[in-house]
Amino acid sequence: MMKAELLNINTGKAKAFTLSDGIFSLEPRKDILNRVVRWQLARRQQGSHSVKTRSEGSYSKSKIYRQKGTGGARHGDRNAPIFRKGGVYKGPKPRSHSHDLNKKFRKLGIKHALSSKISSGKVVFVDELKADFKKTRDLVKIFDKYGWKNMLIIDDQENANGLAKFTKRLTNRDVLSVNGINVYDILRRDHLLITSAALKQLEEKLQ
Repeated sequence: MMKAELLNINTGKAKAFTLSDGIFSLEPRKDILNRVVRWQLARRQQGSHSVKTRSEGSYSKSKIYRQKGTGGARHGDRNAPIFRKGGVYKGPKPRSHSHDLNKKFRKLGIKHALSSKISSGKVVFVDELKADFKKTRDLVKIFDKYGWKNMLIIDDQENANGLAKFTKRLTNRDVLSVNGINVYDILRRDHLLITSAALKQLEEKLQ
């Protein structure tokens, strides 16, 4: 079983505890992480770019001149793609860029992301991080005390919503609930802070 320390941010003391090997002791695989991140970013891609085709042009749909006897090439209407400001042939239309990725593989991606962070010593486990601050600077003092600059905080749903009110004005510091945890946000931050309540929910969710 992997050993870790649970930090009490108020006293600065830490106590040892064990982590689930099935979640935090995997050998990180870049191919799995890459595939899940690509799936996430593809779902975010807007896909709203659009151009007009030949049938959607504003010019007249009638033939511009007779077929034969002009000495020029044969043409139909003015909206043909060959003309300037004519319709675009097979141009982009609004569409979804997302693709399927089953739940089992997505869950595996989160496990590998967590294992990757903990193997590099970038995960901090804290007893709790109560959202009972009066001002954002009270939370920043805790971050500065322990040198946490670029980080993602994972907490239970209720407390995560409270912390988000204070972190939304901070750069490089995000808060997610266990339900919102994802590979991309885990990897894009240098450090990961997980509360004891969130850890319990994570182990239940990823088992």
